[in-house]
Amino acid sequence: MHGPVVPGWLLVALCAATGSYCLLRLRSGSEQARRAAGGEAVMGFGMAAMAVPAAFAPPGPWMTGMTAGYAAVFGGAALRALWLARGGAHHLHHVVGSLAMVYMALAMAPGGGDPAHEGHTGHAGHAAGGVPLLTGALLLYFAGYVLSTGTRLLPSAGGTGSHGAARPVPWGARPELALACRLSMGIAMLAMLVTV
Repeated sequence: MHGPVVPGWLLVALCAATGSYCLLRLRSGSEQARRAAGGEAVMGFGMAAMAVPAAFAPPGPWMTGMTAGYAAVFGGAALRALWLARGGAHHLHHVVGSLAMVYMALAMAPGGGDPAHEGHTGHAGHAAGGVPLLTGALLLYFAGYVLSTGTRLLPSAGGTGSHGAARPVPWGARPELALACRLSMGIAMLAMLVTV
């Protein structure tokens, strides 16, 4: 990721923690919830790997292989989410997120986004970049997603009224934590898109 080192490592930690919680969610809930958690775990760990600051892993010949690996993993995740979208609208968000990861991997690769430098990945000082219109559209989408997810985390005015009789909910099945993870990944996606 092109950007400052400390925020990059904080982003790595946030995405890895989110991916780890999504792994916990794989153990509980319905089949559809487990599928969503699996897609979110892949996204969390993939975002953590992609957010590693460039100062720690400077671009080199290995970068082409990493870019191809990211594109393959997230392209496959997008196809899987598209297939699963038949059963729920949330999987469409996974399609957009996975395709955004493919886009960022290709744009952040040396020579990415610049047709004049295609095939010349070793130029020192060349900053990778994306297509401004596509980057802007993805930024708008994820900003809207973050706002809508954040509002669902706000406490409702009515409440349920039966706080004393509620059974404890396992950590892996808490809906507010799942929303918090989705919010965290949306914010991380915004932070990563800004650097494209």
